[in-house]
Amino acid sequence: MPLSEDDRRAYWIAQLEDAYQFMFDSILHYPVEECGEGLVSLREASAAAGVEVLFADASHVCGLKRLFYLRQGQIAGFVAAAREMNQRGWVLRVEDGYRTREIQKHLGRLPQVFDAVLKTVMWELKGQVPTAQFMFRRCSCLVASVPKFATHMSGSAIDISVLYRDAPATVVDRGAPYIEMSALTPMDSPFVSAQAQHNRRDITALMRRHGFVAYPFEFWHYSSGDAYDQFLRQTGGRAIYGAVDWNPETHTVTALADLKQPLNSEQEV
Repeated sequence: MPLSEDDRRAYWIAQLEDAYQFMFDSILHYPVEECGEGLVSLREASAAAGVEVLFADASHVCGLKRLFYLRQGQIAGFVAAAREMNQRGWVLRVEDGYRTREIQKHLGRLPQVFDAVLKTVMWELKGQVPTAQFMFRRCSCLVASVPKFATHMSGSAIDISVLYRDAPATVVDRGAPYIEMSALTPMDSPFVSAQAQHNRRDITALMRRHGFVAYPFEFWHYSSGDAYDQFLRQTGGRAIYGAVDWNPETHTVTALADLKQPLNSEQEV
């Protein structure tokens, strides 16, 4: 396992550049035909199925409530994945689900998030202060700044942790906590232990069996039916889930008019 600081830095830079290319070359122009499926509560779905699932209890940015929802067409796969985890002695914990436009916009401007990104970027640059343009480039990768990239806004993505069912306070080791911003973050990071790599692969294989694809640059993020999913699986098909506004009273969704318009300008960031 490469351990030097220079190895970590080189790996991190390469991963972020790959993430930027993934976003702007592959995903930005990927075709989406919004199907209009509504959102369904994961709490209610798992309870109705008799499956043990945990949900993060911390509030979201600016004290906003976390919204543990996925699209209707994803519910069967979600329940099946959670059930398989139960059968092998695990419990799925959903850390994050659907994000409104407000949540995603504030997330990109939150001082704590910006400070964390700045700290990481200055480490990457060996202490140099980055230009505004470079910060915007890195922020675009680390916090989705465009609705087309924000699969949480599509209601098609979840962030997860996995715990042991007989020891619910113990997290299955994936090499780093949720959330991490370092060379440990990419799914295939060589800087986590062999056991953590094995656990990441096991969890990813399980999720994939039930229709969810891992995002390569974060070990906790899984989605289906969106541009990430279609591109990574190389289906050649159009995505059916894009960024939407949600009516919580009717559980209906409305597609955003412009998926490519940044939520925050470079000046705001």
